[in-house]
Amino acid sequence: MPASLAGDDFTAPGLELFDFPPLWPGAPHWLNKPVLLAAVGVILLCVLAWGAFARPSLVPRGLQHLGEYGYLFVRDQVARPFLGADAERWMPFLLSLFSLILLWNLFGVIPGVQFPVNSHIEFPVVFAVVVYVIKLYLGFRHHGVSGYLKSLMFPPGLPKPLALAFYAPIELLHTFVFAPFTHAVRLFANMFAGHLLLAFFSAVGFWFLVEHPTVPGFSVGLLGVAMAVAMTGLEIFIQFLQAFLFTMLAAMYIGNALNPDH
Repeated sequence: MPASLAGDDFTAPGLELFDFPPLWPGAPHWLNKPVLLAAVGVILLCVLAWGAFARPSLVPRGLQHLGEYGYLFVRDQVARPFLGADAERWMPFLLSLFSLILLWNLFGVIPGVQFPVNSHIEFPVVFAVVVYVIKLYLGFRHHGVSGYLKSLMFPPGLPKPLALAFYAPIELLHTFVFAPFTHAVRLFANMFAGHLLLAFFSAVGFWFLVEHPTVPGFSVGLLGVAMAVAMTGLEIFIQFLQAFLFTMLAAMYIGNALNPDH
């Protein structure tokens, strides 16, 4: 149930913020605002990439400068530390993953849009499943099914009876259950909570300053506006951080699949 402020008049935003009807009567139930924003984000990212690199110049400026900075950031902070010599090979995937997640996250603070696509669990789950499938495919392809499982269960230097009794069950549970689950939920939970907090403080400011302006409520309304502004700045940082962490974990999983002994 939504929390209540100021008696029965004001109700704080709740889960209804994440319940979207179809875009028009008779449309499929899945064709709603988050799906539309996801599609717009993909198209917008393609347009930005085309504008940045369709006609590159020797001295980058504008979109090209931004695109190259993003490429260097992902390459130096994500790909190379976890993939080493394989970094360049996986850069198209990692850069696309980071850019799309970041853009979908930033939709949450863009006026008129104000909804982070990744606050719907389905989208982070799709990303996590794609990374998970790639990880297993690379591990099985490069080391064989038995070889990859042995590398997970029996690390060098650990006695096999001890590994079989304690280490192997924990590692298998982590690899096949906890890792993909937490990979998706971490991104979803941060975007979900951030959107809810921004909506709450914005609603407080709007209610006490616009809907029901009173002298006693004026200070509460100002506090709500101030907190909404502060939370917006914090949310932008978290949106960037979550895109970075998700992509970093993807690179780490791919690197571990290629070189499970490291």
